Amino acid sequence: MGYVGVPPQSGFITTAKQRVTSSTNNYVDLDHSISSLADVIVWVNFVKQDSTNLSLTSSTRITLGGTLVSSDIVEIAYLGKAVATQTPSSGTVTNDMLAGSIANSKLANSSITLNGSPVSLGGSATVGGDNTPQFLATSSSTAISNTSHVAIINGTEVFDSNSLYNNSDGKFTVTASTTGYYFFYGGVGFAQASGSRMQASIYLNGSVKFKTEMYASSSYPSPIVSGVLNLSSSGDYVQLYTYQNTGSTNTLSGEAEKNFFGGFKIIT
Repeated sequence: MGYVGVPPQSGFITTAKQRVTSSTNNYVDLDHSISSLADVIVWVNFVKQDSTNLSLTSSTRITLGGTLVSSDIVEIAYLGKAVATQTPSSGTVTNDMLAGSIANSKLANSSITLNGSPVSLGGSATVGGDNTPQFLATSSSTAISNTSHVAIINGTEVFDSNSLYNNSDGKFTVTASTTGYYFFYGGVGFAQASGSRMQASIYLNGSVKFKTEMYASSSYPSPIVSGVLNLSSSGDYVQLYTYQNTGSTNTLSGEAEKNFFGGFKIIT
């Protein structure tokens, strides 16, 4: 006759058993804890013992109806307790069958490499970043002397994620933990400067690194400058500078959309 339903696996569940010999006690100590005598069947010299002649002294000890002699053989079968089961076939264990966490040591490859750094599986990692530190500041009206390279002090901070910009001297200064490559940008808007030469420059540690220049054929020129700098040491600082040669002092417009200085760290 064929099987009704799913055929059994090629291996079978093995029930836990225990064999006691050479005992002269009136009890047997169990290899497995039980909650009642209904959990086991006890044989003495191959004769099944009636549970009324037995008592469960503790979860691991059964007191017998008499005292054993050394030649007696006691066998105990644990009902419903399996000590070996059928091994699942390859590819049959799914995510729904797993519960809890799996130790990294149990994984064939316990780590992956992300951006050159090892990351343990089961842990966490941040991919990409948020381009911090970052800052942006704008300026009020500032008087620029003729033929002078002047550092712009943008005194109004729009944002400054790591408090590295100083709105009293216009310097953005990195710490040991924030060194790296940064993109900087700045704009300078003059109130009027027709027929004059205007500049916007980015300085690193007091030396010019990027400069744009425009000749004003009409009023209100607004040179804009940008560039990437490597701030490699703690204390490196960046400033926005300007220059004009109108022949007299010239004043910046004071419009925030024309006068600004900002930057952010580049994800590498």
